[in-house]
Amino acid sequence: MAPVDPHSYTDGAHPVTAHAALAFYLDFSASAIHASALLTLSAPHSGDLLLDTRALAVHSAATATDPADPIPFALAADADPVLGSALTLTLPPDTTSFLLTFSTSPAASALQWLSPPQTASGLPFVFSQCQSVHARSVFPCHDTPAARITYSLLLNVPARLSAVAAARHVARRDPVPSDHRGACDDALWCAQGRIVEEFHMAQCVPPYLFAFAAGAIGSRDLGPRTRVYAEGGDSLLDDAAREFAGVEDMVKVGESLFGPYDWERFDLLVLPPSFPYGGMENPRMVFLTPTVIKGDAAGAQVVAHELAHSWTGNLITNKTNEDFWLNEGFTTYAERRIVEVVQGEERAALNMGIGWRGLNRMMERFKDNMEFTKLKPKMAGIDPDDVYSEVPYEKGFQFLWRIERQIGRPAFDEFLKKYIATFKFQSIDTETFLEFLKANVPGIENQVDLDVWIEGTGIPPDAMEPDSATYRKICTLAAEFKSGKIPSEDEVADWSGQEWELYLENLSKDVEASQVIALDERYKLSESRDYEVKVAFLQLAIPTGCRCYFNEVEKCLKQVGRMKYLRPLYSSLAKCSEEEKMLAKRIFSEAHEFYHPIARSVVESILSKHG
Repeated sequence: MAPVDPHSYTDGAHPVTAHAALAFYLDFSASAIHASALLTLSAPHSGDLLLDTRALAVHSAATATDPADPIPFALAADADPVLGSALTLTLPPDTTSFLLTFSTSPAASALQWLSPPQTASGLPFVFSQCQSVHARSVFPCHDTPAARITYSLLLNVPARLSAVAAARHVARRDPVPSDHRGACDDALWCAQGRIVEEFHMAQCVPPYLFAFAAGAIGSRDLGPRTRVYAEGGDSLLDDAAREFAGVEDMVKVGESLFGPYDWERFDLLVLPPSFPYGGMENPRMVFLTPTVIKGDAAGAQVVAHELAHSWTGNLITNKTNEDFWLNEGFTTYAERRIVEVVQGEERAALNMGIGWRGLNRMMERFKDNMEFTKLKPKMAGIDPDDVYSEVPYEKGFQFLWRIERQIGRPAFDEFLKKYIATFKFQSIDTETFLEFLKANVPGIENQVDLDVWIEGTGIPPDAMEPDSATYRKICTLAAEFKSGKIPSEDEVADWSGQEWELYLENLSKDVEASQVIALDERYKLSESRDYEVKVAFLQLAIPTGCRCYFNEVEKCLKQVGRMKYLRPLYSSLAKCSEEEKMLAKRIFSEAHEFYHPIARSVVESILSKHG
């Protein structure tokens, strides 16, 4: 076997899936999908072929031409906690395609099924989140970013619901028996009150970018190729449309910086509050947490990041999770270039400052395992969700910014456009990038220590803290807080959530409870509608023993499932006294059904680690 990815059973000596024709019957009552997948390989193959699965019940395997002609298959009895279970098919000579039927588990790690009481509409809702290694819990696949696929998707849903996907919407139509290829029986597929939503993705994408959602979803147009969708009703849609009104202009800025936008549409789906990330860059249909809707257009920075992925991450993709910085470092750099044009240099510098603080915080988090402070860490046997951090984002950004400073922005812009044009619709590793860099920027290895940046732990000595007048002012005010000085109302009069976030991130962690309470009494930070501000404040308050904030902590952990907030709040509670640990365990026991399975697993890991 020639493994291509430490997080996949994919054998590099064998062809991989090139196209998947998927038919999904969404069974909300059972929290399961009954499905078929007609998989086409990149080349003919005979003998054993391995696919990734997790918690799937595989019912049958057959030749593509005759569903009654079975293909021998075996599903590994013992599931690896990270990889899941290998599905081994024994293919007849020169097989190019085959048909599988299977069902997902209610515990599928990519899927969250929300019952009517958990939604704003009072109707059921389901959505997928396949990054990093969770597509295998939805359908058998070569679940590695090294194996890019095109796909078609039929979603059979109750007619009172609608569906979206990270693909071109073809039709909403009545189901017909020939659709499902054995996903379920004809009577179920064609039952009264069911509808089929049909999608097609013609551009090859890594499996982690496969995405769909179904529920009572409405929409508002934002521009000629941009639309926002949401489940929360007209009020949420109106708020989202105001927050993201400038998205079309951002797409144009991205095109001016990085080249043509190759995905036709850039639509947004605001998901229920349990969505575990700020945003997910699914092509054509970005998924967003409602916490980015702040009423001041600040959420546009999250959208800028997901938009930037349209070039770096979706168009060019990391080959494995060990190369994750190629996705996120490049995208963080590209995001800040977009923000600089759309919102100004000062705003981009604040964004960089928050990132700098986050990178330094990660050095503390991984002080006992500095491997995960490398740009290219060794990840065999490691669940990517367990070590997800700001390192690939911010250290990756710093690396690219260091190269830009060395060769100048005009030369770096030329390099960046050539890089994107050269590798688009490909998955590459760090070594390929470095070879391209050295070939196109001669002598760069003599000017920037590439080995230290890629293989070294910690923050390299030539990384640079950002600098701007606003950034310096905020850092100065934060330093004065330790001696008891709280910023005056005049000093913070023009602050938005981002300024407050940066201020709180820069405060000393050994402040007194009385100082924290005094700051909150003046500015009501614990009650902020901006979760970035609220969580940064609560994270500061918890270690001081300010029990008066425990109600706010509990409310926050029960209202949102974004891991950016869950991780620090649960970690802060778990590191404190027995009382705080018990509080964390009680909150989780009451809230865990609300969390997406990925977030649930992360919190369980935190509570287990700290006993």
